[in-house]
Amino acid sequence: MSAEGLIFEGKVARCWWCGDHADYRDYHDLEWGRCVDDDRLLFEKVCLEGFQSGLSWLTILRKRENFRRAFCDFEVREMARFGPSEVEVLLQDAGIVRHRGKIEAVIHNAGLMVEHFAQPGSFASFVWGFEPGPAERRAHMDYDALATLSQTPESKALAKELKKRGFRFFGPTTAYAFMQSMGLVNDHLAGCTTHEAIEADRAAFVRPGTRA
Repeated sequence: MSAEGLIFEGKVARCWWCGDHADYRDYHDLEWGRCVDDDRLLFEKVCLEGFQSGLSWLTILRKRENFRRAFCDFEVREMARFGPSEVEVLLQDAGIVRHRGKIEAVIHNAGLMVEHFAQPGSFASFVWGFEPGPAERRAHMDYDALATLSQTPESKALAKELKKRGFRFFGPTTAYAFMQSMGLVNDHLAGCTTHEAIEADRAAFVRPGTRA
């Protein structure tokens, strides 16, 4: 098996992108690719992926607790109440990304969450409806494929449907990064130690919308 794209720490192999940062490695091992079905966590990731645009995920990861504090732990009903005065306060908050367009977008998107996905679990059911089917799912990604992949038909469809509902700062590339991190696909390299754990997680996961 080729070690291309893998980094090694003793017997542990990881995907190349987490580098030698301890917090990034923990994110790789414990979060990235794990199946998520919690509406709040899914919306949090929608927001943070929007803030990441033009930046590195490591920058956002290290500010994540600040974002949670600033945006009421991404409780959509609380966020939807934000107005111009709250935006001005957020623009002075050095702990987050102070970009007016992105700040206004996540507040706007929170209002749309209340409008379109008020029923608990409805956002999770919507999102997981874009999971690639067995024929489209890649069982093993190699480094060359994964390093150049930025969007898929499913991520384009997800972004398109959210855009129809009025969501901002969530295009197909952002949508694919979201799908990778929330477990809709397993894009850990085949030789990565975490790959098989994610496969087991996905096999045991009961998809929203299919529960009795």
